[in-house]
Amino acid sequence: MSDPTDDAYVEAVAAAEAAAAQAGVVVRSLHTIPDLEKARVVFDSTWPLPGGGTTMEMNLLRAFEHSECYVSAAFPVEEPDGDAVGAALAFLGRHEGDDGERELHLHSHMAAALPAWRDRHVGTALKLHQRAWAIRHGISVIAWTFDPLVRRNARFNLVKLGAEVSEYLPDFYGVMTDAINAGDRTDRLMAWWVVDSERARIAARGGLAPVAVTEGARVVPLPDDIVAIRAADPDEALRWRLDVRAAMVEALNEGYAVGGVDADGSYVLLPPE
Repeated sequence: MSDPTDDAYVEAVAAAEAAAAQAGVVVRSLHTIPDLEKARVVFDSTWPLPGGGTTMEMNLLRAFEHSECYVSAAFPVEEPDGDAVGAALAFLGRHEGDDGERELHLHSHMAAALPAWRDRHVGTALKLHQRAWAIRHGISVIAWTFDPLVRRNARFNLVKLGAEVSEYLPDFYGVMTDAINAGDRTDRLMAWWVVDSERARIAARGGLAPVAVTEGARVVPLPDDIVAIRAADPDEALRWRLDVRAAMVEALNEGYAVGGVDADGSYVLLPPE
């Protein structure tokens, strides 16, 4: 665990507090069953199951919290002890470091805001709180998966937060039955957020600029709203899924790297150096 006066941690806390103030929320780690239940309401509202039920059983959520994983929620400034309007869950994982040794990272499994609070920067407040928590606990990387077809998530992860992409994972979760993912292939990109990198620090101070398309780069367009397309025309949604999968897997296999998104919200893949 790092010193609470460490410059990186102090800077991360300041960025997290500024993001929370902009969103009009207070973000805090959760440790009691009543508070964990508030987080579960957010998760179940975001990923509802057909016929009801829960996406996160309380005994499992409690086990994550008790084992010192990351569980947090965002609350309105006016009601900091009231109902949660956003929540996040992350647990520890391992990866192979540059030296071949196994290293810890934080895998951010769930993060969401209630519909009425979306587009109000609650997601940024949650992620920057999570970043400060990771730095405080000596964890250098936060990883999570996201749907490569959801343009707003690509912009948020790669531009707003300064994460990078480590790999493309076709049909990663297999069949999912919640209202968001049912009936679709669960392809995912793995976001890789080096929390005290220069890229992350610049993003925390206001976000990165869109990536310019340079010579040799490949551009992979994204649909305006894949969620709406999926509901209106599943065949068209599948075409988008398979086209983006083919383009990105081919490029990544050839050594290209996802540099970010351009001003139109398309992925820009940069050639190997």
